[in-house]
Amino acid sequence: MKRAIYPGSFDPVTFGHLDMIERSAKIVDELVVGVLNNSAKNSLFSVEERVSMIEEMVADFPNVKVASFDGLLVDFMKKIDATIIIRGLRAVTDFEYEIQIAQSNHVQNPDVETIFLTTNLQYSYLSSTIVKEFASYGGDISKFVPEQFIQRIYSKYNR
Repeated sequence: MKRAIYPGSFDPVTFGHLDMIERSAKIVDELVVGVLNNSAKNSLFSVEERVSMIEEMVADFPNVKVASFDGLLVDFMKKIDATIIIRGLRAVTDFEYEIQIAQSNHVQNPDVETIFLTTNLQYSYLSSTIVKEFASYGGDISKFVPEQFIQRIYSKYNR
């Protein structure tokens, strides 16, 4: 069985993330969306909220599971018996960073492979940071995130 992980902070989850999940789920037997719990980061949403939002989005995908983790990704992968990492690339600058991480993970565990998927062109500009920037000023985020999350995001900024 090919079990892969699509890791990220997903703070908040975007249409770009959903696109990557849908596409990744088609090429592996099981996809685990790994929500990073990074206590050093000041996240907009708690890890529990992020897991819950992604679970809502993937409810109709039978081969997709959602789990949170902290620490090293390769250690979490051993725990869940995954050998493939899925990463999305928006631009060349993403690749430069991601290739270093992929190579480091492979050195730590030679059984781990990373698959890079280029983002859908319509989401190539999109990031959680952009969503937060627009939301913090009350901007329209309806083209960035699923409708059911819009008010939850605005409420974090008292809008």
